[in-house]
Amino acid sequence: MDRWSDCDPRPRHRAPVTETHKPAEPPLSVVSQSEAEEGVAVAEVLPDYAGAFPFERFNRMQTEALPALLGGEGDNVVVSAPTASGKTALAEVAICRTLDAGGTALFLAPLRALTNERESEWERFEDLGHSVYVVTGERDLDPRRAERADILVMTPEKADSATRKHDSPRYSFVTDVDCCVIDEVHLLDSEKRGSVLEVTVSRLRRLCEPRIVALSATMPNVSDVADWLDAPENCTFSFGEAYRPVPLHADVRTYSHGENAFADKYRRLYRALDLAEPHIREEGQALVFVSSRQDTVQAAKKARDELVERDVPVGARGDYDFHTDASELSNDTLRQSVLDGVGFHHAGLSKDDKSLVEGWFKEGEIQVLFSTSTLAWGVNLPARCVVIRDTKLHDPLEGEVDMSPLDVLQMLGRAGRPGYDDQGYAWVVCDRSDADRYRRLLTEGTDIESRLAEDLDAHLNAEIALGTVSDIEDVMDWLETTFYYVRARSVPDQYASESDLRDQVGETLRSLVDRGFVERDDLSLSTTPRGQLASKFYLGLDTAHEFARLCERDSLDADAVLRAVATAAEFDSVSARSDEEDAVAAVLGETPELDPGSRKVLAILASSMRGTTPTELQSDAWVIRQNAQRLLAALRAFLDRFADARAANLARRIEARIENGISDDAVGLTAIDGVGSGRAGKLAAEGLTTPADVREGGVERLQAAGLSAGVADRIVESAGELPAVVVEWGDFPDAVARGDNDMREVTVRSVGGAARAGIRVTVNGVEMTTKASYLGEATVPVGVFGGDADELEFAVEVVFPELPLHPSVETRTVRVT
Repeated sequence: MDRWSDCDPRPRHRAPVTETHKPAEPPLSVVSQSEAEEGVAVAEVLPDYAGAFPFERFNRMQTEALPALLGGEGDNVVVSAPTASGKTALAEVAICRTLDAGGTALFLAPLRALTNERESEWERFEDLGHSVYVVTGERDLDPRRAERADILVMTPEKADSATRKHDSPRYSFVTDVDCCVIDEVHLLDSEKRGSVLEVTVSRLRRLCEPRIVALSATMPNVSDVADWLDAPENCTFSFGEAYRPVPLHADVRTYSHGENAFADKYRRLYRALDLAEPHIREEGQALVFVSSRQDTVQAAKKARDELVERDVPVGARGDYDFHTDASELSNDTLRQSVLDGVGFHHAGLSKDDKSLVEGWFKEGEIQVLFSTSTLAWGVNLPARCVVIRDTKLHDPLEGEVDMSPLDVLQMLGRAGRPGYDDQGYAWVVCDRSDADRYRRLLTEGTDIESRLAEDLDAHLNAEIALGTVSDIEDVMDWLETTFYYVRARSVPDQYASESDLRDQVGETLRSLVDRGFVERDDLSLSTTPRGQLASKFYLGLDTAHEFARLCERDSLDADAVLRAVATAAEFDSVSARSDEEDAVAAVLGETPELDPGSRKVLAILASSMRGTTPTELQSDAWVIRQNAQRLLAALRAFLDRFADARAANLARRIEARIENGISDDAVGLTAIDGVGSGRAGKLAAEGLTTPADVREGGVERLQAAGLSAGVADRIVESAGELPAVVVEWGDFPDAVARGDNDMREVTVRSVGGAARAGIRVTVNGVEMTTKASYLGEATVPVGVFGGDADELEFAVEVVFPELPLHPSVETRTVRVT
């Protein structure tokens, strides 16, 4: 790896970068003109890592970027290049340089599905003795593996979480990163996720100063990204369309818009097939992007019939070998479809089914493939013809939204198969009213913008909670590390002047102080418990404020908890379609004080608790439940911190019921390790509704409920590890003389496992004593006072705020004589 090791570092000032690549002239020995045109051999520049690449020679674009990636002092690098031009190989080159120096590389993938793809493809690095470890929210973290990994793979959201927890032993590995590769850095412009990527990269640079290599599809303002990342001019590249492996013809086609949205889908489908048909007849292939998983299936079904009607030669019904191969598919609908030459691809398919479809499309067995937009960000699966049928999509949290311009360009960039097609063809099918907008997008592109201003208060609160911002001066220092600051300096008329930025940040800070998230002492800043919880659970600050207000109530019931979640700002954009309104009313009845979106969320949560979500609501139910689970966990933490253990326990039981769809009397079963909704239902049907029932019933009763002996044995053992409360009254009196006062002690003990608990003692319903304890065992003082009442009923209530167990209550009656 020494061919370019003597390249001098370049100065960090930069002239504007034009569409063609504009690095400073490298030393002549770095790469010759012929090498740049033909591509340099991998083994020549990376002899120890040639096995990590699935090809023998770098292409022209990759070769021109190699000096910046391998030479000099490891300056930050920004590369903008057309889709399918080979940017992933640049990431791998940067990783090889890091590994060769004994460092750790972090790869930020835009989608969770792509982290799994990288893990599979980078077995090539494993074969060379370098470990790859994927860290996502869906996997349990192994801190030892993460710490020892040579290559870490994360989404921006997981990297955000890890950097927020960098000072904990589990996540300390993130501060050891030597190089961070950002795949698809134009994600910065994503409305929901862009600000997360922006602050995470800024935070990571403050924590450990890694080298940054940022890769992007074509973007006009690549120089702004380079300014943000301090990439010098010779390490900033904007490769234009000349570097596309196949020239692209892209255009817009309109359709006749009608009154019926369902019929419009078919109008757009017929338009898409009109555009694809000539290429299919010439033995080309078409990739058609639609808005949802269900639409991929329905469009494929309709297209099969339509292609037959048009007598288009597709399908392989007579190919016995392919017929046999197709039998391996687990999805029955997909199996029938691919035999007709039409496939569909979405994230809901099994990994094996997706892999088979991708392979058959590459081999030409499938002529038309319908997919959601996720395919455009992932597998390199080009086609001669690409059509975007749907430019609008339904978001469960936002309603109908326009597809982002970056998604549109990413999808269109899949047109053209290197080595097969002389030209790629790409079309956007849209309503006439949108046509000019999309034509401008295709001819002018779109600048990458910062989305930080939309969530500035939440992100500033997070930095203060983390301690990375601790005084007034730090606030502006932090802001200057953001892409938002760079764009504001680049286009102040579009953003704000520097003085306006200071005013904006100052106002944001005052709001954080006024609302109780931050404390200010002269110039010093510190977080509050409210601010810490908002940061920990990624809450919008309006939601955190409302949760804190809920904690001030004297009493709380399930309806109040559900309404607090359903009306949270995170669900503000949820809308109820006309076909959903009757289903919502059937669940809730009349709730006129709520808007339609909140009613829909509330109906989904309420019906999920019973395990009977109406069919009309099921398409959005999963996403809404996932977000509600996070909000409920946050609300539980707020109640635990600012209210009491009883309220936190109520929220925990509601959370478990929504997750498992089980009745309130049996929700405690879900506290048992290995018991989910299915097993809980079986046990409840057998009359076993609590962990105590399971312990007492033993293996025999669980087998009678339909569980195997091995499973029953494990569940009984797990139930025994949960807390089992026993109250020992000791010498507590049976009677007390009127006017006498006596102090006694009551011992509360768990004869099962230990857990954090709240203990509450009442007399005739009036609270006397509360105590937080880790059971184990706790002793509680109880006053026995002979007052005016003839009887005193003492109740000892024990609740577990972190477990979905019903409160345990034991009583004792004392006569007043």
